[in-house]
Amino acid sequence: MLLFLSFTVNYAVASLKKQSGTSQSSTLTIADYEKLVKQYRYSKPDSAVFFAKMGLADARRKNDLKGEAMMLNQLGMIDDNLGDFDASKLKYTDALDLYRRAKNPVGEAAVIVRLGVVELRKGNYDKAIGFFIQSLKVAERSKNTTGRMEAYLTLAEGYMGQKKFDIALKYLHIAERINNTIPFSNLSLNIYNNFGVVYREMGMPKQAKAYLEKGIMLSGEPQYQGLNITLTNNLAKVYNKEGDKAKSISLQKAALQKARTIKNYLRELQTLTGLADTYGSSDAEKSLFYFNDALALVREKGARKQEIEILSRLADLYKYQQNYQLALKLREQQNTLADSLYYKAMAKQVTGLQTEYQLYKSKARVRELDILYKQQRLQRNVYIILALGSLAVLLVIGYYFYRTRKLNKLLNTANSNLKDSNEVKDKLFSVLAHDLRAPLASVIDLLFLLDDDDINGEEKTLLIKRLTSASNITLETLNMLLKWGEMQIKGIRLNSLIVRPSPIIERTINLLSETAEKKKIQLLSLVNDKLTMLVDPNHFEFVMRNVAANAIKFTPTGGWVHIDAVADVESNKITFSVQDNGIGISADRLSHIFDISNTSTKGTYNETGTSLGLVICKEFLEVNQGKIWAESVTGQGTTFFFSLPMFQGAAIKKPTATPAPRKFVRLLRKHQS
Repeated sequence: MLLFLSFTVNYAVASLKKQSGTSQSSTLTIADYEKLVKQYRYSKPDSAVFFAKMGLADARRKNDLKGEAMMLNQLGMIDDNLGDFDASKLKYTDALDLYRRAKNPVGEAAVIVRLGVVELRKGNYDKAIGFFIQSLKVAERSKNTTGRMEAYLTLAEGYMGQKKFDIALKYLHIAERINNTIPFSNLSLNIYNNFGVVYREMGMPKQAKAYLEKGIMLSGEPQYQGLNITLTNNLAKVYNKEGDKAKSISLQKAALQKARTIKNYLRELQTLTGLADTYGSSDAEKSLFYFNDALALVREKGARKQEIEILSRLADLYKYQQNYQLALKLREQQNTLADSLYYKAMAKQVTGLQTEYQLYKSKARVRELDILYKQQRLQRNVYIILALGSLAVLLVIGYYFYRTRKLNKLLNTANSNLKDSNEVKDKLFSVLAHDLRAPLASVIDLLFLLDDDDINGEEKTLLIKRLTSASNITLETLNMLLKWGEMQIKGIRLNSLIVRPSPIIERTINLLSETAEKKKIQLLSLVNDKLTMLVDPNHFEFVMRNVAANAIKFTPTGGWVHIDAVADVESNKITFSVQDNGIGISADRLSHIFDISNTSTKGTYNETGTSLGLVICKEFLEVNQGKIWAESVTGQGTTFFFSLPMFQGAAIKKPTATPAPRKFVRLLRKHQS
């Protein structure tokens, strides 16, 4: 195996030197390593990783920060292609730091775009757009025209992911205007491809074909073959949408042959799934054939996340064919693979928390031992001084008592820190036992029931739904525990921005609307869209989502949940309210609903949850200079209030306070008094 690898490396290096015209005895440069990585990135990712690591080691030996960043960027792209977004993000972040240290704004802008692409593929469109805007600022500051074009291109892709095609078109036209002023590149082809996709989704096939056919015509060079395949596949989708399935299939088969010829794994996978979709349920056998080819391909490459997606789609197709046994088998494979990936990532996070906790304890122990050592040394000095005379003894005794008292205070502080750390651990394990034990036991019971051959298909479907629900509850609890545990150990990271609460509240309502509709609950926002505040938007969204979800949870069928806000210019505060007409909270529970000792209760539909939500809400609000409180009458409903700093900048008009319901004003005045 080692002999074969050595032969492959020598052959690749010799081939590269021959292409570049360099002598066989000359050493490889970072640019050479980059070409080798790009050559093997899709066809042989293991070889690409090998050459990237060789280049990385060479750059580190030469203290070449730019070269080191280039190799880390390439390694991140390989992880990205295989669906390992967490690993790619770490490498991109390291590369970004190196580019900044090397004062290389071109590389910095390019890596920031890659970080945005990772968030885009994970579905985090807001975060992705944030990275693309950051890249645009770096490119504009350094007068990097190509970087500006790429930033506008990726901004368009961010809005395409949200199906905001009118905004995407605006950014694509800007990118196209810049493209007309600089030499042709692969980014030019990406612009034409994105125009084609946007016009196709907007129901404008004529414009879509024009851009896609232009891109295909200009992508005949060998270095553009990957994009040529993508353009061809998107053109095929336009024909399929028009009803010309034969033309669509013809284009896709040509693209598949080209992808296999150039050994481009991602484009081959893209084309296989595209063919499967085109045949669809109208020719299920051919659709299954291409899906199975795609499954074999991702298993060969070890792309686990793509394998999960294809298993899911195969299961759906077999279910459509009423082949429930095979559909269930594939769904089980999908769940097993997803669980292994999830728990692997979860184990890393838990291990990280445990390591940080142990490190904290060790540092506290070192501080305690250092204090004890100082105390012993002081006592030894006192004994030496005592021998010099009674007068010295008196002076030393006074000094000794002074120092001892000071050291005792330090000892008490160290012991208090250790005690707090142990309390955090005890609380964490207590909540684990309380909130995870029941759903996990439920999952195990349901699995035993599913293993019973006597239950029919309908009963199995019901059990699978219950199993999915129990698993989701367990996942939500684990996520909440990890967030809370990280906050206890690392503290809360604050990123205050000037934001309008109205769009965030609307997004929260859209997210919770399905749950509210199931219980026929009216979920309504009365918040003025001109209000502006200074807050970490992620913290605010978490608080609003958690409080609104609790209101829906404890409101019976046919009830209502209203969200409102009042701006007080004098105190420079905005006070939000989330009011419901639900079952209310008893007085003995109301006093400690924001404490860690609080335990979760079931909702009006027996909904379950974790008791940590309101605890995290309180900590988020306090770090944002706000506060939270609640008032409730059993059987009549509950109102949660929380206040945050209002922003009154010179460039922003003073917010007009939304008229509040009389009951809200009365409750607010009562709290202030």
